[in-house]
Amino acid sequence: MNVVRIDTLEVPEVAVYAHLTEAQLRNRLEPEKGVFIVESEKVIRVALAAGMMPLSFLSENKYIDTQVRAMCEEYGVGEEVPVYTGEREVLAGLTGYELTRGVLCAMKRPEAKGVAEVIGDARRVAVMDSVVNSTNTGAIFRAAAALGVDALLLTRTCCDPLNRRACRVSMGTVFQIPWTWLDHYGQLKDLGFKTVALALTDRSVSIDDPCLKEPERLAIIMGTEGDGLSDSVLRRCDYVAKIPMQRGVDSLNVAAAASVAFWELLH
Repeated sequence: MNVVRIDTLEVPEVAVYAHLTEAQLRNRLEPEKGVFIVESEKVIRVALAAGMMPLSFLSENKYIDTQVRAMCEEYGVGEEVPVYTGEREVLAGLTGYELTRGVLCAMKRPEAKGVAEVIGDARRVAVMDSVVNSTNTGAIFRAAAALGVDALLLTRTCCDPLNRRACRVSMGTVFQIPWTWLDHYGQLKDLGFKTVALALTDRSVSIDDPCLKEPERLAIIMGTEGDGLSDSVLRRCDYVAKIPMQRGVDSLNVAAAASVAFWELLH
Protein backbone atom coordinates (compact mmCIF):
# COMPACT_ATOMS: atom_id res chain seq x y z
CA MET A 1 0.00 0.00 0.00
CA ASN A 2 1.42 3.35 -1.09
CA VAL A 3 0.90 5.66 1.91
CA VAL A 4 1.71 9.35 1.34
CA ARG A 5 1.64 11.60 4.40
CA ILE A 6 0.55 15.24 4.04
CA ASP A 7 0.52 18.11 6.50
CA THR A 8 -1.49 20.58 4.40
CA LEU A 9 -4.46 20.50 1.98
CA GLU A 10 -2.68 22.94 -0.33
CA VAL A 11 -0.71 20.29 -2.21
CA PRO A 12 -1.91 19.52 -5.76
CA GLU A 13 -2.23 15.79 -5.05
CA VAL A 14 -5.30 16.34 -2.87
CA ALA A 15 -6.90 19.15 -4.88
CA VAL A 16 -9.54 16.67 -6.04
CA TYR A 17 -10.74 16.42 -2.43
CA ALA A 18 -10.11 19.95 -1.22
CA HIS A 19 -10.65 22.43 -4.03
CA LEU A 20 -12.50 21.07 -7.09
CA THR A 21 -16.22 21.74 -7.42
CA GLU A 22 -18.70 19.02 -8.38
CA ALA A 23 -18.84 20.50 -11.90
CA GLN A 24 -15.05 20.36 -12.21
CA LEU A 25 -14.99 16.79 -10.95
CA ARG A 26 -17.62 15.77 -13.46
CA ASN A 27 -15.66 17.42 -16.32
CA ARG A 28 -18.41 17.60 -18.93
CA LEU A 29 -16.00 18.86 -21.62
CA GLU A 30 -13.81 15.78 -21.26
CA PRO A 31 -15.95 13.05 -19.64
CA GLU A 32 -13.15 10.49 -19.89
CA LYS A 33 -11.26 12.56 -17.31
CA GLY A 34 -14.20 12.80 -14.92
CA VAL A 35 -13.78 11.94 -11.25
CA PHE A 36 -16.19 11.46 -8.36
CA ILE A 37 -15.66 11.26 -4.59
CA VAL A 38 -17.06 8.53 -2.36
CA GLU A 39 -17.34 8.95 1.41
CA SER A 40 -17.18 6.34 4.21
CA GLU A 41 -15.81 2.81 4.23
CA LYS A 42 -19.19 1.15 3.68
CA VAL A 43 -20.03 3.09 0.52
CA ILE A 44 -16.48 2.82 -0.83
CA ARG A 45 -16.69 -0.96 -0.42
CA VAL A 46 -19.93 -1.08 -2.43
CA ALA A 47 -18.32 0.99 -5.17
CA LEU A 48 -15.23 -1.22 -5.31
CA ALA A 49 -17.36 -4.36 -5.37
CA ALA A 50 -19.27 -2.90 -8.33
CA GLY A 51 -16.02 -2.46 -10.25
CA MET A 52 -15.46 1.27 -9.83
CA MET A 53 -11.82 2.27 -10.39
CA PRO A 54 -10.10 3.98 -7.43
CA LEU A 55 -7.62 6.76 -8.19
CA SER A 56 -6.59 7.62 -4.63
CA PHE A 57 -7.70 7.50 -1.01
CA LEU A 58 -7.65 10.20 1.64
CA SER A 59 -7.79 8.99 5.22
CA GLU A 60 -7.02 9.89 8.78
CA ASN A 61 -3.94 8.13 10.11
CA LYS A 62 -5.97 6.00 12.50
CA TYR A 63 -8.05 4.45 9.70
CA ILE A 64 -5.13 3.34 7.51
CA ASP A 65 -4.76 -0.06 9.13
CA THR A 66 -8.32 -0.57 10.34
CA GLN A 67 -10.14 0.33 7.10
CA VAL A 68 -8.04 1.30 4.08
CA ARG A 69 -5.54 -1.56 4.16
CA ALA A 70 -8.32 -4.12 4.44
CA MET A 71 -10.18 -2.61 1.48
CA CYS A 72 -7.08 -2.50 -0.68
CA GLU A 73 -6.25 -6.12 0.07
CA GLU A 74 -9.81 -7.37 -0.39
CA TYR A 75 -10.39 -5.63 -3.71
CA GLY A 76 -6.89 -5.91 -5.13
CA VAL A 77 -6.05 -2.21 -5.07
CA GLY A 78 -2.38 -1.93 -6.05
CA GLU A 79 0.56 0.30 -5.14
CA GLU A 80 -0.26 2.61 -8.06
CA VAL A 81 -3.20 4.00 -6.05
CA PRO A 82 -1.84 6.43 -3.44
CA VAL A 83 -3.32 6.63 0.05
CA TYR A 84 -2.96 10.20 1.31
CA THR A 85 -3.12 10.55 5.05
CA GLY A 86 -2.82 13.23 7.68
CA GLU A 87 -3.90 14.21 11.14
CA ARG A 88 -7.56 14.94 11.79
CA GLU A 89 -6.73 18.61 12.40
CA VAL A 90 -5.47 18.88 8.81
CA LEU A 91 -8.31 16.96 7.18
CA ALA A 92 -10.93 18.87 9.19
CA GLY A 93 -10.32 21.72 6.73
CA LEU A 94 -12.31 19.79 4.13
CA THR A 95 -15.91 20.93 3.78
CA GLY A 96 -18.18 18.35 5.33
CA TYR A 97 -15.30 16.15 6.45
CA GLU A 98 -16.94 15.50 9.81
CA LEU A 99 -19.58 13.47 7.95
CA THR A 100 -17.19 11.23 6.02
CA ARG A 101 -16.37 8.79 8.83
CA GLY A 102 -12.67 9.08 8.19
CA VAL A 103 -12.10 7.82 4.64
CA LEU A 104 -12.69 9.25 1.17
CA CYS A 105 -11.89 7.75 -2.23
CA ALA A 106 -11.51 9.49 -5.59
CA MET A 107 -12.72 7.26 -8.40
CA LYS A 108 -12.75 7.37 -12.17
CA ARG A 109 -16.19 8.25 -13.54
CA PRO A 110 -17.53 5.30 -15.54
CA GLU A 111 -18.56 5.80 -19.13
CA ALA A 112 -22.29 6.51 -19.49
CA LYS A 113 -24.29 3.71 -21.11
CA GLY A 114 -27.02 4.09 -23.69
CA VAL A 115 -30.69 3.97 -22.71
CA ALA A 116 -31.39 0.82 -24.73
CA GLU A 117 -28.50 -0.99 -23.02
CA VAL A 118 -29.66 -0.01 -19.53
CA ILE A 119 -33.37 -0.79 -19.89
CA GLY A 120 -33.33 -3.30 -22.74
CA ASP A 121 -34.48 -6.19 -20.53
CA ALA A 122 -36.25 -4.15 -17.85
CA ARG A 123 -39.97 -4.33 -17.03
CA ARG A 124 -40.23 -1.56 -14.44
CA VAL A 125 -38.04 1.53 -14.56
CA ALA A 126 -38.08 4.87 -12.78
CA VAL A 127 -37.49 8.23 -14.44
CA MET A 128 -36.33 11.29 -12.53
CA ASP A 129 -37.16 14.54 -14.33
CA SER A 130 -35.31 17.63 -13.01
CA VAL A 131 -34.88 16.24 -9.49
CA VAL A 132 -32.10 18.52 -8.31
CA ASN A 133 -31.69 17.83 -4.59
CA SER A 134 -28.82 15.42 -3.88
CA THR A 135 -30.50 14.01 -0.76
CA ASN A 136 -33.66 13.19 -2.71
CA THR A 137 -31.61 11.71 -5.54
CA GLY A 138 -29.76 9.39 -3.18
CA ALA A 139 -32.96 8.41 -1.36
CA ILE A 140 -34.75 7.58 -4.62
CA PHE A 141 -31.86 5.37 -5.73
CA ARG A 142 -31.90 3.56 -2.40
CA ALA A 143 -35.67 3.00 -2.60
CA ALA A 144 -35.48 1.87 -6.21
CA ALA A 145 -32.78 -0.68 -5.43
CA ALA A 146 -34.52 -1.94 -2.30
CA LEU A 147 -37.98 -2.27 -3.81
CA GLY A 148 -37.03 -3.94 -7.08
CA VAL A 149 -36.93 -1.24 -9.77
CA ASP A 150 -34.94 -2.64 -12.69
CA ALA A 151 -33.22 0.59 -13.73
CA LEU A 152 -33.24 4.36 -13.34
CA LEU A 153 -33.18 7.08 -16.00
CA LEU A 154 -32.49 10.76 -15.33
CA THR A 155 -33.03 13.84 -17.46
CA ARG A 156 -29.96 16.01 -17.95
CA THR A 157 -31.46 18.61 -15.59
CA CYS A 158 -31.21 16.23 -12.60
CA CYS A 159 -28.62 16.16 -9.86
CA ASP A 160 -25.65 13.97 -10.73
CA PRO A 161 -26.12 10.59 -8.97
CA LEU A 162 -22.35 10.48 -8.42
CA ASN A 163 -22.48 13.68 -6.39
CA ARG A 164 -20.77 13.04 -3.03
CA ARG A 165 -23.90 13.48 -0.96
CA ALA A 166 -26.12 11.54 -3.36
CA CYS A 167 -23.71 8.59 -3.23
CA ARG A 168 -23.63 8.67 0.55
CA VAL A 169 -27.41 8.99 1.01
CA SER A 170 -27.96 6.15 -1.46
CA MET A 171 -25.70 3.94 0.69
CA GLY A 172 -23.91 2.91 -2.48
CA THR A 173 -26.96 1.76 -4.43
CA VAL A 174 -25.97 4.19 -7.23
CA PHE A 175 -23.33 1.55 -8.00
CA GLN A 176 -25.73 -1.39 -7.85
CA ILE A 177 -28.78 -0.39 -9.90
CA PRO A 178 -28.33 0.34 -13.63
CA TRP A 179 -28.86 3.99 -14.58
CA THR A 180 -28.15 6.48 -17.33
CA TRP A 181 -29.25 9.81 -18.79
CA LEU A 182 -32.51 10.17 -20.75
CA ASP A 183 -32.43 12.74 -23.54
CA HIS A 184 -36.05 12.48 -24.73
CA TYR A 185 -39.16 10.56 -23.73
CA GLY A 186 -39.50 9.07 -27.18
CA GLN A 187 -36.76 6.64 -26.20
CA LEU A 188 -39.16 4.99 -23.75
CA LYS A 189 -41.91 4.62 -26.33
CA ASP A 190 -39.46 3.23 -28.87
CA LEU A 191 -38.53 0.50 -26.39
CA GLY A 192 -42.15 -0.45 -25.73
CA PHE A 193 -42.72 1.26 -22.39
CA LYS A 194 -45.96 2.72 -21.15
CA THR A 195 -45.47 5.72 -18.90
CA VAL A 196 -47.13 6.78 -15.64
CA ALA A 197 -46.50 10.21 -14.17
CA LEU A 198 -46.80 10.91 -10.45
CA ALA A 199 -48.84 14.12 -10.32
CA LEU A 200 -52.06 15.72 -9.07
CA THR A 201 -54.25 16.43 -12.11
CA ASP A 202 -57.88 16.04 -13.16
CA ARG A 203 -57.00 12.79 -14.95
CA SER A 204 -54.99 11.26 -12.10
CA VAL A 205 -56.02 7.77 -11.01
CA SER A 206 -55.18 6.27 -7.63
CA ILE A 207 -51.75 4.65 -7.45
CA ASP A 208 -53.47 1.33 -6.71
CA ASP A 209 -55.71 1.44 -9.81
CA PRO A 210 -55.58 -1.99 -11.52
CA CYS A 211 -54.93 -0.39 -14.91
CA LEU A 212 -51.41 0.49 -13.76
CA LYS A 213 -50.57 -3.19 -13.27
CA GLU A 214 -51.50 -4.13 -16.85
CA PRO A 215 -48.57 -2.84 -18.95
CA GLU A 216 -45.83 -5.35 -19.65
CA ARG A 217 -43.26 -2.57 -19.43
CA LEU A 218 -43.87 0.53 -17.31
CA ALA A 219 -41.83 3.67 -16.63
CA ILE A 220 -42.67 5.58 -13.42
CA ILE A 221 -41.95 9.27 -13.87
CA MET A 222 -41.44 11.75 -11.03
CA GLY A 223 -40.70 15.46 -11.28
CA THR A 224 -38.79 18.23 -9.63
CA GLU A 225 -39.24 18.98 -5.93
CA GLY A 226 -40.99 22.33 -6.41
CA ASP A 227 -43.11 22.40 -9.55
CA GLY A 228 -43.42 18.71 -10.35
CA LEU A 229 -43.70 17.56 -13.95
CA SER A 230 -44.31 20.00 -16.78
CA ASP A 231 -47.58 20.02 -18.71
CA SER A 232 -45.76 18.85 -21.84
CA VAL A 233 -44.44 15.77 -20.04
CA LEU A 234 -47.85 15.02 -18.50
CA ARG A 235 -49.51 15.18 -21.93
CA ARG A 236 -47.08 12.58 -23.26
CA CYS A 237 -47.71 10.08 -20.46
CA ASP A 238 -50.10 7.18 -20.87
CA TYR A 239 -51.28 7.44 -17.25
CA VAL A 240 -51.15 9.95 -14.42
CA ALA A 241 -51.35 8.61 -10.88
CA LYS A 242 -51.71 10.09 -7.42
CA ILE A 243 -51.19 8.80 -3.91
CA PRO A 244 -54.38 9.29 -1.85
CA MET A 245 -53.80 11.69 1.07
CA GLN A 246 -55.44 12.38 4.41
CA ARG A 247 -55.62 15.29 6.87
CA GLY A 248 -55.44 17.89 4.15
CA VAL A 249 -51.93 16.97 3.02
CA ASP A 250 -51.66 17.49 -0.73
CA SER A 251 -48.41 15.68 -1.51
CA LEU A 252 -45.34 13.84 -0.23
CA ASN A 253 -41.68 14.62 -0.64
CA VAL A 254 -40.58 13.23 -4.01
CA ALA A 255 -38.40 10.53 -2.44
CA ALA A 256 -41.21 9.40 -0.14
CA ALA A 257 -43.69 9.42 -3.02
CA ALA A 258 -41.28 7.38 -5.12
CA SER A 259 -41.03 4.74 -2.39
CA VAL A 260 -44.81 4.39 -2.16
CA ALA A 261 -45.16 4.19 -5.94
CA PHE A 262 -42.39 1.62 -6.29
CA TRP A 263 -43.94 -0.62 -3.67
CA GLU A 264 -47.44 -0.39 -5.12
CA LEU A 265 -46.51 -0.78 -8.78
CA LEU A 266 -43.91 -3.52 -8.37
CA HIS A 267 -45.72 -5.85 -5.97
